[in-house]
Amino acid sequence: MIVLGLTGSIGMGKSTAARMLKRMGALVCDSDAVVHGLLGRHGAAVPAIAAAFPGVVVDGAVDRRALGAAVFGNPAALKRLEAILHPAVQAAQRRFLKQAARRRVHVAVLDIPLLFETGGERKVDRSVVVTAPFLVQKSRVLARPGMTPDKFAAILARQMPDAEKRRRADHVVNTGDGRRATRRALRNILADVKRRRGRQWPPRGYQPGQVVHA
Repeated sequence: MIVLGLTGSIGMGKSTAARMLKRMGALVCDSDAVVHGLLGRHGAAVPAIAAAFPGVVVDGAVDRRALGAAVFGNPAALKRLEAILHPAVQAAQRRFLKQAARRRVHVAVLDIPLLFETGGERKVDRSVVVTAPFLVQKSRVLARPGMTPDKFAAILARQMPDAEKRRRADHVVNTGDGRRATRRALRNILADVKRRRGRQWPPRGYQPGQVVHA
């Protein structure tokens, strides 16, 4: 099984690329969707977040806007949040890979926003970075509800520069070229990785409950 890591900075088109890969038959684990589940009503991360950030949980679910305000511009608070969410997301990714292996899929995709920032490239066979010209990225992001130039700048400051991500990636997809070109590039990447030998998952000797880095 080939484990493909999909990443890209905010506004670069990663979600669109993930949807395209799904339609092409790849199995995709969406880290953002996992986080939504963890923060949703009675989600697994809700009790820990309620304790760490009093007042951000309403009716059993995390108010994402309130949580964002609590960590915005506060590196210590952001680290507390990451210490809660990252292990839970990684556990979900391991479960996803085991299920994908049981289904004998050829390509499993981990959609990870901070792939390189967290050292996640060591957990995948090949990495794919989506990119776009800065003005395209900026217009996409500022069109989002509640987004401001200051918030956009703060998010970029926490992310690895796009040029460095492109340098590290095995494959680069320019979503600024349009959907047709994006779809063609992704199809070519899938054709390439399917010719490669991937890792065995789960590893030999794996025992239920054992912590394994995918």
